[in-house]
Amino acid sequence: MRHTLIKSSVLLGLSVVVAACNSTAPEAVTTVPSANVREFAKVVTPKVTQATQADDIITLEQIMADPKWLGRQPQSPGWGIDGSVVYSRKQEETQLFDVYRIENGQSVKVAADALHQYKADEKVTSNDGQYTAWKYEDSVFVKMPDGEVVRVTYGQPLSNLGFLTDNRLFARLYNTYITIDLTTGQQEKLLSWEFADEPVANKPAKDFVASEQQSLIRYIQVQRKNRDDKFVQQQMMRAQSPAVAPAPVYFDDSERLVAAELSPSGKHAIIVTTKKGSRRDDSDIMPHYIQEDGRIAAINVRQRVADAKPVTQTTWLVDVTTGTKHELSYVGLPGYNDDVLADVKRENAAARGEDYTDNRLPRAIGLLSSWSRSGPSIRWHQDGSQVALILEAWDSWIVTVDLNAKKLETQLRQHDDAWINYHHNQFGWLNQSHTLFYQSEQSGYSHLYLQQPGQAPQALTSGQYVVDSLTLTKDDQYVYFKANKKHPGIYEIYRVNTATGEQQALTDLNGLTDYVLSPDEQTLLLTHSTVTRPPELYALGVNREQVPQQLTHTISEAFLAKSWVAPQVVAIDSSHTEQPIYARVYLPEGYTEGEPRRAVVFNHGAGYLQNAHLGWSGYFREFMFHSLLVKQGYVVLDMDYRASRGYGRDWRTAIYRQMGTPELEDLRDGVNWLVENANVDRNRIGTYGGSYGGFLTFMAMFNAPDLFQAGAALRPVSDWAHYNHGYTSNILNTPDVDPLAYRRSSPIYFAEGLQKPLLINAPMVDNNVFFVDVVRLVQRLIELEKTDFETAIYPVEPHGFVQPSSWLDEYRRIYALFEENL
Repeated sequence: MRHTLIKSSVLLGLSVVVAACNSTAPEAVTTVPSANVREFAKVVTPKVTQATQADDIITLEQIMADPKWLGRQPQSPGWGIDGSVVYSRKQEETQLFDVYRIENGQSVKVAADALHQYKADEKVTSNDGQYTAWKYEDSVFVKMPDGEVVRVTYGQPLSNLGFLTDNRLFARLYNTYITIDLTTGQQEKLLSWEFADEPVANKPAKDFVASEQQSLIRYIQVQRKNRDDKFVQQQMMRAQSPAVAPAPVYFDDSERLVAAELSPSGKHAIIVTTKKGSRRDDSDIMPHYIQEDGRIAAINVRQRVADAKPVTQTTWLVDVTTGTKHELSYVGLPGYNDDVLADVKRENAAARGEDYTDNRLPRAIGLLSSWSRSGPSIRWHQDGSQVALILEAWDSWIVTVDLNAKKLETQLRQHDDAWINYHHNQFGWLNQSHTLFYQSEQSGYSHLYLQQPGQAPQALTSGQYVVDSLTLTKDDQYVYFKANKKHPGIYEIYRVNTATGEQQALTDLNGLTDYVLSPDEQTLLLTHSTVTRPPELYALGVNREQVPQQLTHTISEAFLAKSWVAPQVVAIDSSHTEQPIYARVYLPEGYTEGEPRRAVVFNHGAGYLQNAHLGWSGYFREFMFHSLLVKQGYVVLDMDYRASRGYGRDWRTAIYRQMGTPELEDLRDGVNWLVENANVDRNRIGTYGGSYGGFLTFMAMFNAPDLFQAGAALRPVSDWAHYNHGYTSNILNTPDVDPLAYRRSSPIYFAEGLQKPLLINAPMVDNNVFFVDVVRLVQRLIELEKTDFETAIYPVEPHGFVQPSSWLDEYRRIYALFEENL
């Protein structure tokens, strides 16, 4: 379905008009031109005192200073044990954080001796709601039925807190699950495991000499019998005596643990293992040159995708009562041995002049895992009688376990010719029934589904928008979520009735809005921001028609005094897709008048990230830098090219096996739009970006030299074979399987195309995009005898710069590049 586009003289699609952040006006109404024009809710911000001309000057020194000058916005919002709103805020003079709670509408700093009542590393509540347990630092606390807070453990590194169905608290301590009876304080070791040979009384004879020794020498026979007797007695004691803990469950010592989740019934556990040494994230090293002792430190860093090998994980069902384990076979999974990359392998073989024969061997299957996922990949129902797992091997499966038959049962197989999204994979069980809920992109967008095992799924949401951040209520009546239903760049909070499918919009704030539902499920704690306003906290009752109440006012007067340029979000016609390309455009006053303008195109990082939205950007320094440029007459464009987040599956997977090609096509459409609609001189446009944006800058400068007159690539990827496995293998497969994709997608292969000035800024302590990416590319440019490039290195900086002096140096260079060449 093609998005409806209404053209004005300048802008396509959504037109957002936001007043400057000064004292003259609140932010204006946001409107969407469409067949049925409607007005979005107005968000009014407090007025501040009249800014002086000096206050309004925007400088690079101010932009790149420690961001605390913006006001130290609230972070990690949540709810305290007493039901109060809690958040963290950076201290003014240090990089440490204080914790605040809202009391009578005011923010009150929490004293150190009370922090454990307001912060939690983990928090769980018993099924009947009587007990709430949480871990903070070195201790576990419990709020008892009478409201008393009790510390139940101290100094033990516990994790995986939960409640058994009989209200005993359980937790994992290294390789052991313990339980704590909260009425008596009694602790019990319920389950443990070891990676070692299972002990026996006597090892069998290993050869002829040993066998003869045991049969001929009576002394040896007596010793063996004594060990047999002792072993039998120990086994009996473990089985009958309350004084002896159960024996561990033993796994092969060549394996290591991946995950262990105990059933709330206490009767079963799921344990997942894999071979030692498989896909370790610390198998490479990085030199760090600036050390206190004047020496060079070797820092362990993640593995490269070129070095990664397929990893199989084994899933075990453990009977806690008997201490026995059973492997859950993957053979029953539909497509478990499909050669899903057969066409890719065949294409690469043909390029080498070879033939390829399909491989039907079982695939490497394991738990779906990613740095971007929230929540475990193993979910027990709260009654302990059902468990679900999400598995992956290019495909993904949601499976349940038949505990009696000891086998996996597939409930959903998701396949994509590109790759299954590593975001949008929340799943679990309804509380009051054995019904699964989960996210899936099977319709093309991330939506919410219900499914009783063995039956067809039921879609609770549908449409051209993305559903995320699911919260199920205790009574299963509602699932709360956030979605960009009104517009791809506006995220509001909704809830859907699980019985009727009826949806209700709970906010109408525009911009970006996140939420945390209160423990009593009566209030939403909102984090809301707009394009020119950093996030603040708000409270909203879920069942009352009211305006959200603002809880925090942290934005600084210094920031509010500046007349920042509010970007407009536009929908740019694409030459290659029916869907438009959404982008932020920053326009100077009078841009339609006079000579054609200079312009800069910013390329956001992360690839799968959305930046053309109506909220406060994670690229806040770039937002301020763009305001500086606009005040000097530049036009600035910031595009959500294909691969960006928020626009559905097909937009995400357009880059499969061809990173840099669809995005460059979109950048060309963006440049054409600037020339045709924003009075921009085609021969005075530059580009810049970091990380993935640096990669795109390389691809543009090397493969489309007519497009930009200068470019700056910051912390850039130059060769995807050197990037990580989890991200890269989804998009380009692996270098040994699909070298064509890597050569097609890596800038280092196209460096001979450089014709215009290029600035390369590289942090040297970058454990994300290694410094070697720049080193290798610079060597190639030297060997190609290219002269129109320069490199700046930052010896103490990681991927995301920390030192204000480094930020300032970097952007001074970028600014100078554009001033000199545009």
